[in-house]
Amino acid sequence: MPTIIMGKLASKIDGSIRAKAMTFLQKLGTDDTTSGLHIEPIENAADPRVRTGRVDNFWRAVMFRLDSDGERHYVIHGIWPHDDAIAVARRVQLSVNPINGLPQIAEIEAPAERVPVDTKSSASRSLLVNLGHDRTVLVETLGLPEYVADQALTAVDEDAVLDLAQQHDGWIGTILVDLAAGDTIDSVVSRMALERAMVSGDADTDVLHSFKRPGAAFQYALIGDQDELRRVIEGGDFGAWRIFLHPEQRRYVDRSYNGPFRLSGGAGTGKTVVLVHRARALARRDPDARIVLTTFTTNLADALSDSVTQLDPRVQPVKKLGQTGVHVTGVDALASAVLRVAGSSLAASVREVLGDDRSAPLARTAGTRWREVVESTGTSLLPALANESFLSSEYGHVVLPNKIHDEAGYLRVRRPGRGVALDRAKRSAVWELIAAYRAQGRIDGSLDFAEAAAVAAAHLAGQTDKPADHVLIDEGQDLSPSHWQLLRALVNEHPNDLFIAEDAHQRIYGTRVVLSRYGIPIVGRSQRLTLNYRTTAQNLRYAMKIIEGGQYADMEDEAETTGYRSARTGPGPEFDAVETLSAELQVIGDRVQAWVEAGTDAGTVAVLVPDRFHRDRVVTALTERGVDARAVDRDRPPHGRVAVMTMHRAKGTEFSKVVIAADRPSPMELARLEALAPPERVDAELRRRSLRYVAATRARDELVIVTHK
Repeated sequence: MPTIIMGKLASKIDGSIRAKAMTFLQKLGTDDTTSGLHIEPIENAADPRVRTGRVDNFWRAVMFRLDSDGERHYVIHGIWPHDDAIAVARRVQLSVNPINGLPQIAEIEAPAERVPVDTKSSASRSLLVNLGHDRTVLVETLGLPEYVADQALTAVDEDAVLDLAQQHDGWIGTILVDLAAGDTIDSVVSRMALERAMVSGDADTDVLHSFKRPGAAFQYALIGDQDELRRVIEGGDFGAWRIFLHPEQRRYVDRSYNGPFRLSGGAGTGKTVVLVHRARALARRDPDARIVLTTFTTNLADALSDSVTQLDPRVQPVKKLGQTGVHVTGVDALASAVLRVAGSSLAASVREVLGDDRSAPLARTAGTRWREVVESTGTSLLPALANESFLSSEYGHVVLPNKIHDEAGYLRVRRPGRGVALDRAKRSAVWELIAAYRAQGRIDGSLDFAEAAAVAAAHLAGQTDKPADHVLIDEGQDLSPSHWQLLRALVNEHPNDLFIAEDAHQRIYGTRVVLSRYGIPIVGRSQRLTLNYRTTAQNLRYAMKIIEGGQYADMEDEAETTGYRSARTGPGPEFDAVETLSAELQVIGDRVQAWVEAGTDAGTVAVLVPDRFHRDRVVTALTERGVDARAVDRDRPPHGRVAVMTMHRAKGTEFSKVVIAADRPSPMELARLEALAPPERVDAELRRRSLRYVAATRARDELVIVTHK
């Protein structure tokens, strides 16, 4: 049976012939002598290994046949109409780049006279020249084709280099993006794992070896079976993550770490992709391993579970904690699972954390409890402290992690990182409200979500036989101290125990956490992704302006940096200014309807709004226009229908085209924000900016922002 090697370009097959292409490639992968395939060489071709194959009467596939050790391989270059395919087949040539060892397909044409690059006269207008790069380094160190190097050296700015990169998908485009972002030559060589080609004397064997290089995995994939072939063809751009990985991403998928590891990176840089691939890699490495893949919300956990199945249906997520395989769940559901299994032995852990008992520990306290306590309890505290935001944060960051049971314990405890100073009188007043909150919990016998995680962590801490061997955490920036205590207690300390993905710029829930305070020292095991695969460079610039100047800090208590770059270009964001809600609904309706009527799949369009009231109004307005739209809450975004969801709900999603509705904070919300203590207010403002940043980075191609006049 021949092996299929699919190029990223070839995987982007027009929808009208996708089914026929699938049939053709399935037959080719089974038996290339099957009648009807018409696998034929081309006379006078630049590469004698080139072949064409009959997809149907009109379409032909162009590919290269490689023979090594008695096995045949077909590198699929693309599918074109018959005459175009013949023309392409005559001029393309597959080879190994002698400088960097990566495979490349070039079109052989009559050599054009090279115009030398005058670096002296172009220094003021050439980005790469100004960054200190010359033609010799680009060609002889990085392996860029000469004509690409010449074009790159005449590019006047980052946009011009990105436009050139867009024309060269794969390792050439990736190198150009890195250079435009200011990376050094050495860092590019290291990240892409470039090294000179090894020559064995057998040209086909050398080419096949080049496809196994880390840098080639971003552009080519060896197809293992028919199911994988189907996923490549049907996935398109949205499914490319399942097959084509940047070499830097691949490094974090496969590498072993001697303890907890933290991977940071902005929206769209592929942190979740790494987690999903790593979960599969761990499962393949040890079929008996118990792997937990978790995140903050149920919606995100469902998306992770879908991704695991889409990546490899053979790695089926398991339903119960402690089972062999990959268990995908939200972190609060994880805590509930631990409590259910604990049963009657849970009472001791409840007393250890809270100092009293709970009759119904599986029930969750109402989310309005803090507000009710403040409103019903007389207090001497000013509104800046006597509010739900400060009290729940103080309880979750200070009281629960330290297992404080009484006022005396609270008066002594250290409060690192809290920002708001409390003297003895204020601490006593705060404890009075916390005691009232706990008293209400005793009455109904429930635990709130933070308490449930803390109790589950205490229960697991005393066990030697942990329910997991590896724990992978997505959206780590949104988790609470109790969550981190639970995750630390879920797995024994050993190599590859915890793998954490986080982005401080996307923290839209809770206040920030420093991992070392909860038994998770990173100590140098931390790396950062900077290449954005989702958002165009134009939209990314807008998103970065939203968070520009904010004092963000990561989970190691270091200032968060940016420096992100995009591998894609496209139109810049568009802005529509309105004065009223009705005008806004008109603008949103016009935009979405125009996209759908122009042929955009409605399932790749989304409208992001600040709240549920706004969401329902938009759905009604679109429906009245005849646009098939659906409000998305806990369920998955619909196929074939425009999704309308809150910005919070949009975390973890991506769409081709996005409209962001205007954000109109109510007078009550503004008053609540103004009443916060200054440090709390600053943090709340950071979260608001992060929410807009999350919304702006959901769009792959087109982004429209509705604003107030």
